[in-house]
Amino acid sequence: MPDTIYLDHNSTTPLLPEVQEAMRACEQQGFANPSSQHSAGRRARKLLEDARDEIAQMLGANASPKPDRLLFTSGGTESNNLAISGRLSLQPAPGRIVASHLEHPSVLAPLAYWARRGWRLDLLPVGADGEVQSS
Repeated sequence: MPDTIYLDHNSTTPLLPEVQEAMRACEQQGFANPSSQHSAGRRARKLLEDARDEIAQMLGANASPKPDRLLFTSGGTESNNLAISGRLSLQPAPGRIVASHLEHPSVLAPLAYWARRGWRLDLLPVGADGEVQSS
């Protein structure tokens, strides 16, 4: 695609060469399920936990002895569902949710789910300038 300008980086972005090389190096150490108990699985688990520790340290999130609060998800939809439902499920009673009607479907779907369970969902309009209009 040398003559193509790709403008959909919101959904699919090419890997940085550094990321590609890190993934290649990891794959060359062996492929295994990090939840398995065999030696290959234990090696994969060690690689995963080392990566988790390194990322937590970069984010400043390693205050506890183990940064187990850093979760890896398969993508944006799963992340949005986890963030929204994880937060709202901690609330003692249904409350109010405020969002823009322009939110991504992966945000609107879990908000609608919580609205069906008694939460008040207010979707604010967005003006021509792209700013959310308060009400």
